[in-house]
Amino acid sequence: MTNRAPSDGSVVASEHRERLRRAASAAAERGIDALLITPSEDYAYLLGYSAPAMERLTCLIVPADGAPSLVLPRLEEPLARNELDGLDDAIEILPWDETDDPIQLVRAVVGGALRVALQDQMWARFALRLRAALDPAELVAAGPAMSVLRSVKSADEIDRLRAAASAADRAMQAIVAEPLAGRVEAEVSRRIRELLLQAGHDEAGFAIVASGPNSASPHHAAGTRRIDAGDAVVLDIGGTRSGYASDTSRTCFVGEPPAEFVALHGLLREAQSAACAAVRPGISGAELDAVARDIITDAGYGDAFLHRTGHGIGRETHEEPYIVASNAEPLVEGNVFSVEPGIYIRDTWGARIEDIVVCTADGGERLNTTSTELYVVG
Repeated sequence: MTNRAPSDGSVVASEHRERLRRAASAAAERGIDALLITPSEDYAYLLGYSAPAMERLTCLIVPADGAPSLVLPRLEEPLARNELDGLDDAIEILPWDETDDPIQLVRAVVGGALRVALQDQMWARFALRLRAALDPAELVAAGPAMSVLRSVKSADEIDRLRAAASAADRAMQAIVAEPLAGRVEAEVSRRIRELLLQAGHDEAGFAIVASGPNSASPHHAAGTRRIDAGDAVVLDIGGTRSGYASDTSRTCFVGEPPAEFVALHGLLREAQSAACAAVRPGISGAELDAVARDIITDAGYGDAFLHRTGHGIGRETHEEPYIVASNAEPLVEGNVFSVEPGIYIRDTWGARIEDIVVCTADGGERLNTTSTELYVVG
């Protein structure tokens, strides 16, 4: 059987009723007759549990007007009814048998809808059949409607993100207290995953360990390179705790760092600190990106800052809002995102500092609280 993620049981059913209501309103505001949400983080956000994604169609139907329906395989009905305790009276559950065609069941519910939004990660095998079955309805992405809901975190969600960040901080503090010289990147990556789980994560999602010239590759996959004296080491780690993600980066140097690298890291630290301090409601993602980017560019390293300044975080490690030059949307209270400028000198070394920040009513709150200094390790 497919492994299932733990339920979001601590979020009361009333919260999910409100999320379903807001999803319907978001659809209506965009001229969408119904949202079709298959198993995904959108599905878990709306219903509070993670259904298995498989060849049998499970589809939550959220109409702009009317009650939601849940089309699902009959063998998944017991799980759904158990997990939807306190919510099942607000949703019509429509189980289908092995010889039934679930696409036609969705078609019967959606009826004569003219504009239908499909969940962004819906499998092609379902999306293509739905396109044929719902013709001539226009099919659009559900992402814009769902991101409006998910990008503004509730107090409960922020508490979960704060706890995840704290757990990641403990793992980071533990690894930088250990000697790194003489160990291969993959070994250190495995150790970080152990530390993430020991610190309270349910899953250790990733542990980038990029040493020496590899530190100039932002998404380097930890390999067989042996870490040695004179290496810069970028550590980018995170996982999931109680359904919400963590993500933090710090930079180390093995042995006494040269003045050139100290200066480069100091510049990066200045840019990252300035961007964190600039967080407030009303500033756009583009403007916040520019705060960090301009400092780095003015110092002559603009071409070495290879990526956006940040990404939203919540149930997924990367979600809206994105802190990037193309995002003119203003931040609002409850947005949660990374601030992570980096400088990468190809074939030589690189550095990145990353914190998760909440946009509050009057500024920003760093959820990661470890020092952003350059860590000198053995």
